[in-house]
Amino acid sequence: MILRIAAAFALSLALLVQALAQPASAPDPAFQKFLADLWKDAQAKGITRKTFDNAFAGVTPDPRVIATTKRQPEYNKPAGAYVTSIASPLNARNGLKKEAEWRQTLEAIEKKYRVERWVILAIWGMETSYGALKDKWDGIRSLATLAFYKYRDPYFRDELLIALKIIQDGHIAREKFVSSWAGAMGQTQFMPTNFVDYAVDFSGDGKRDIWNNVPDVLASTANYFSKAVGGWKWGVPWGFEVLLPKGFDLMKSRATYDEWTALGVKRADGKPFPKTGDGILFFPTGLPGPAFIVTPNFDVIKDYNDSDVYALAIGHLSDLMQGGGPFKTPWPAHGTQLPRDDRIALQKKLAELGYDQTRFSAHIDFKMRDFVRAEQKKYGLVTDGHPNAALLDRMGVQRTPQ
Repeated sequence: MILRIAAAFALSLALLVQALAQPASAPDPAFQKFLADLWKDAQAKGITRKTFDNAFAGVTPDPRVIATTKRQPEYNKPAGAYVTSIASPLNARNGLKKEAEWRQTLEAIEKKYRVERWVILAIWGMETSYGALKDKWDGIRSLATLAFYKYRDPYFRDELLIALKIIQDGHIAREKFVSSWAGAMGQTQFMPTNFVDYAVDFSGDGKRDIWNNVPDVLASTANYFSKAVGGWKWGVPWGFEVLLPKGFDLMKSRATYDEWTALGVKRADGKPFPKTGDGILFFPTGLPGPAFIVTPNFDVIKDYNDSDVYALAIGHLSDLMQGGGPFKTPWPAHGTQLPRDDRIALQKKLAELGYDQTRFSAHIDFKMRDFVRAEQKKYGLVTDGHPNAALLDRMGVQRTPQ
């Protein structure tokens, strides 16, 4: 999911201003040209003129969608507040009620896909409060808006074309194609590509219905997890909150559980590490703040939503449903990430400095955190792998005005 640099997004905002300046009754010439160009690609993918015209009848760019790109809570809300609002005792209790209601189905899903029910339930609870929250955005309009303004281009353009195919194939009627502001659909919020790749008919009614059919919703989510980035590992936890000994060398980021134990690292809940396995040391908000050791299953959750705090919230909610307790270390009051453009600028700077940084998407993976540690060490900063404004200033990275 490649993001545009700041200049490209500035152009998109300029187009938005131009569109808003048009009289309400007058078609936006730029948007009409976008649709004309899109039709060529749609036709090449087998979309009929009837499907295309029906999908875009009366559709105009939605300025609310672009505004919402700046207000994503997993990036703008303090990490601790975000995690605890999702992984709450109430959400855990509601999840346990759903587990009891759908236990037989969940057992069958676990047997087929080898993904524990708790993470599936956590995704369901996170995305739509176990199906209680309904999408209200026009999915085609949202996707068309994002594609028109070239937000994360060509990602949303590609998703829009696939959405047209979903409608044409009869999976859902155009008038019922509602979604999130970003075009995510159904009770666990699949993007159109994910629907095509992972949605399954688990109920046996001949339809892949992620909107209304709970067995299909849960099984489709499990199918996604079973195939994402190497696949979910059955019996492997997503990770643990840990406590570090005094004087711990923060440059150490990867080790087996035996090695972590030998280094004096302990699980915050007082339990021993598993007998086998390994994990990566991770500080989601830097120090001071909670520390975690995470496993490859954490990356599977991040494949679903590439946000560290989202993955933490899902993992923690799944633990709460299994009787786990709250995190021990307090979260900092202002634990938000750098602005997106700053993260991209940092990635480009790391590449310029010779690091093997090939992803310029604003998403920070663990390889990049190791590069950040090296730069932090160079400038005498705390080597927690968490990039912040102080590091960018030392590195000479131009930051976004706040």
